[in-house]
Amino acid sequence: MTLDLKNCKNCGRAYQYDGNAFCKRCRQDSEEEYKRVKEYLYDNPGASVGEVSEETEVSEKKILKFLREGRLEIKDENNFFLDCERCGVGIKSGRFCDKCTHEMANEFRSAATPKQKEEPKKPEKTKKSQRMYVDVRRKK
Repeated sequence: MTLDLKNCKNCGRAYQYDGNAFCKRCRQDSEEEYKRVKEYLYDNPGASVGEVSEETEVSEKKILKFLREGRLEIKDENNFFLDCERCGVGIKSGRFCDKCTHEMANEFRSAATPKQKEEPKKPEKTKKSQRMYVDVRRKK
């Protein structure tokens, strides 16, 4: 087993790579920020991103990241500020609207299923093709 070291994308510290782009400390910090945002939104539903950012001291970029990851969801219908990355319609959480998600799933499914190969058409048997090859050669 080899020791795979990488630098954390957030703080630049070296850490043993475990499939995540961030070190353990940065992941814990991010999780604490998520909990603060979640608790604030629980107590203050309908708060704007700027307000949540100001009160929790978590950057707006990070809050939008939580929304894009699907960890947070917009409850208020009037408060749409996320757009589907494919068609641009307003969404409450994630990256894509339900319609685009279904369309992409169907496209992936159709791309993943192997296409049936068409067998080459065999020439129809006629009286000439039923003859022996030698027979055809003699006529020429």
